[in-house]
Amino acid sequence: MRRYIINRVFNGVLVDRKRSTPESNPLQPMLEALENGDSLIFFPEGTRNPEDGLLPFKSGLYHLAQSYPQVDLVPVWIANLNRVMPKGRMLPLPLLCTTSFGAPLRLDSEESKEQFLTRSRDALLALAPEPL
Repeated sequence: MRRYIINRVFNGVLVDRKRSTPESNPLQPMLEALENGDSLIFFPEGTRNPEDGLLPFKSGLYHLAQSYPQVDLVPVWIANLNRVMPKGRMLPLPLLCTTSFGAPLRLDSEESKEQFLTRSRDALLALAPEPL
């Protein structure tokens, strides 16, 4: 049911973080979406946090930026998302969210993975309505 809703209702893709083979790439569905000119909503934490804080970023954001350096990565803070779409629920609850958009980011040519993820995380935290 979850996969159906994400695929058919939201035109979304799920990332399977367990590689079926060493050669498989968990980000392949997102790379294909970018190749097709689609936009992505990407949660760089790799999961939803039931709390108000921000979890550490996974490396997928870096690998997407590395594979598609021409794509702008726009940080978006979605306030109240953990209440509207609680982890484990299939459908959103009828509550309000507010979104804040930051300046687009791109991977700098000499930037390490850690530097890029830190800069991306800081850009997202700067959009939070209250300090976390």
